[in-house]
Amino acid sequence: MKRLEGKRVVLAGSRKLEEMSKIITNLGGIPVLRPAQGTTFLDDSRLEDDLREFVTGKYDWLIFTTGLGIETLYKTAENLGIGQEFLTTIRQSKVAARGYKTVNALKKMDVIPLVRDDDGSTAGLVRALKNEFPRNTKVALQLHGDPAPKLISFLDEMQADYKEILPYQHIPPKQEILEQLVDEVVSAEVDAVYFTSTPQGRFLFSFAREQGKLEKLLAAFEKEVVAVAVGKVTAASLRDEGLKRVVVPDLERMGSGIIALEKFYENEQPTV
Repeated sequence: MKRLEGKRVVLAGSRKLEEMSKIITNLGGIPVLRPAQGTTFLDDSRLEDDLREFVTGKYDWLIFTTGLGIETLYKTAENLGIGQEFLTTIRQSKVAARGYKTVNALKKMDVIPLVRDDDGSTAGLVRALKNEFPRNTKVALQLHGDPAPKLISFLDEMQADYKEILPYQHIPPKQEILEQLVDEVVSAEVDAVYFTSTPQGRFLFSFAREQGKLEKLLAAFEKEVVAVAVGKVTAASLRDEGLKRVVVPDLERMGSGIIALEKFYENEQPTV
């Protein structure tokens, strides 16, 4: 028997939908496409000013949170003719990084971060920074269009003078999609929702909160509907929203999340 037989599994992302739908179908499930991430756009004008300031060496610490963000910054710096200055600045600064993709992107630039997380999460990065980070320091903080409240709170606590650098900005998804998804979860018309990035959950729960349906949404996820996260960072963001049950694969890959859901239904894989 296929463990996802008849299960309606929502894909909340917008990437690899054909591939992910095929995996779900092969396991007997029914893929439901509800892109809750919206779109991203590059704000060139603001980013160019931020990068020119970045390469002056005014920051004591550089904190990077996504590999794609670093790569985008470097490509933009190259287009501005300051690519070498960008690399020199990173190599001569104290660097902190969150996530293996971020560390790998830095490695390509011959940079080994002084501080990195122990679990791929922002909370893990904050724990690591507490042992190294001085007060009243100047920081460049690279985000990827998504807030990092725990990290911001830590920097405020340390009285840091920080500048947020956002290569991308997230534009919310269509309201009708969020409304449809909230109603489907609350009424248990779907069996699981697969979140593949932090903005998806943030947009969904923010919309539910605005509509006065947050408690019903959380209750549905606790009982009838299974929340699946692609990795620890996405899972942590869902828990921050109030979810208690989140299925997370050991290997942070999109296909692995569906396999973890299958194992959950087999009662072999506990939630974390």
